[in-house]
Amino acid sequence: MNFWDKITGNDMTKELKAFDSRVKKLPADYQEAWDKIGLNLWAYADFTGRNLMPILDGVLGLLEESAADGQSVEEVLGDDIKGFCSALAGEEGAKSIRDKWREQLNNNIAKKLGK
Repeated sequence: MNFWDKITGNDMTKELKAFDSRVKKLPADYQEAWDKIGLNLWAYADFTGRNLMPILDGVLGLLEESAADGQSVEEVLGDDIKGFCSALAGEEGAKSIRDKWREQLNNNIAKKLGK
């Protein structure tokens, strides 16, 4: 990846377009689940969102394999997609904006208290 692509985000745009083309090959219920997963995972993105690319790639791979095996979306992800995304992001060490702000606030208070 060259500097210009990294600054402008072209690398992520290309990767997201590749994800979209892979998603279009999935059944309709899997496509709906992918949309919900995308909405819920972006809360755990860093400033650029690059930290989510490997997570999204892994989830899409899981959806592709389970669709090929003939499993339903509910069998794979369960009923709580938001909980699935939260657990997935937590395992990968991704923090939500709220977690980042909480950590920053705690650090500022500790500095003020002289700890």
